[in-house]
Amino acid sequence: MATSYQMPFITGLPVAFTHGEGAWLWDTNGKKYLDALAGIAVCGLGHAHPAIAAAICDQAGKLLHTSNWYRIPLQEQLAERLCKLAGMTNAFFCNSGAEANEAAIKLARLYGHQRNILTPGIIVTEGSFHGRTLATLSATGNRKIQAGFEPLVQGFHRVPYNDLEAVRQVGVHSKDIVAVLVEPVTGEGGVSIPDAGYLKGLRKICDEHGWLLMLDEIQTGMCRTGKWFACQHEGVTPDVMTLAKGLGNGVPIGACLAHGKAAQVFKPGSHGSTFSGNPLVCRVGLTVIDELEKGKFADRAAKLGKSLLAKLKETLGPIPGVKDVRGCGLMLAVELDRPCKDLLQIALDRGLLINVTADSVIRLLPPLIMTDAEADILVRELEGAVRAFLEKTAPGGKEPLAPAGSRA
Repeated sequence: MATSYQMPFITGLPVAFTHGEGAWLWDTNGKKYLDALAGIAVCGLGHAHPAIAAAICDQAGKLLHTSNWYRIPLQEQLAERLCKLAGMTNAFFCNSGAEANEAAIKLARLYGHQRNILTPGIIVTEGSFHGRTLATLSATGNRKIQAGFEPLVQGFHRVPYNDLEAVRQVGVHSKDIVAVLVEPVTGEGGVSIPDAGYLKGLRKICDEHGWLLMLDEIQTGMCRTGKWFACQHEGVTPDVMTLAKGLGNGVPIGACLAHGKAAQVFKPGSHGSTFSGNPLVCRVGLTVIDELEKGKFADRAAKLGKSLLAKLKETLGPIPGVKDVRGCGLMLAVELDRPCKDLLQIALDRGLLINVTADSVIRLLPPLIMTDAEADILVRELEGAVRAFLEKTAPGGKEPLAPAGSRA
């Protein structure tokens, strides 16, 4: 439980964890939980990963911080590794996903000014989430989290997600657009998966207008969707790509990668950060990449995600109250026909950690190292939690749900 010394910025669950291993966490009472959230897509390699722990300990005993007034060889190495994996040109490192998106927004505005556009505009989408700084909050398509923080940053043009024609129409009516910022799969917005060809269509529109295509891969990147980066499902290379979450496996690090015409926009003094790309976080980032490559976790996420999706559809799909089951790799969602925040406690009581977003969407972001047996536990416990919740919230007069395992 939070103390009076902490600002009440989130209403958390009544549990605290002492340690973890792989896909499991233990609370202060010794109870064991299967983690199907992975710190909101952060701990892709699970908890207490031996190689990550060793890298942190070794680097902490050598050098933590010097600042970017000096060369940081580990930062140079991480930039090269990421750019080669993503097909990008150069990288700026920061401390979070919001900071990565701030860098992208600043880059787009500077790009516009270099083209003599006085009020550069960026197209963003409804249901998106890009962060909680003032600029990224303004870019986010969720009025609920913007409320109370006005005046918002101007210059964002919002269109429906997965709607190429809406993007084209903005281009017709506004001559100040310089970029499109979009998530390949929405995270906080409810794990919305766009139609095949959406990213290719955005790439084509951006090329026709000279706009930057900026992809927020903060949640989708680092093998989460079955590719190193979600845009690779369509063979699309953006002008700007933002990363964080799984890049550090729990150590705070973000990155803004640029390519082509975007790669030379920033000049010395254009942007910066005191802690960005310090030796510790870059050592961890390099170790994460090593382990993801060694374990072929992009392929693993694709295979396990396909299996999990099929099992979730089989067990949950037929239940009255379940509207949809969808997923891309290990980014999965079960959408109900009613708000379901209470499911968090029900699942917690069953030893399962999940998330609810967009009010009625159960979001599953299991660690990439989850085994097939652990995935079966996830399906079983989630089915039980969903059935318990739906029975508890069913309107009066409805018959009880069919028992688990039965098929109407």
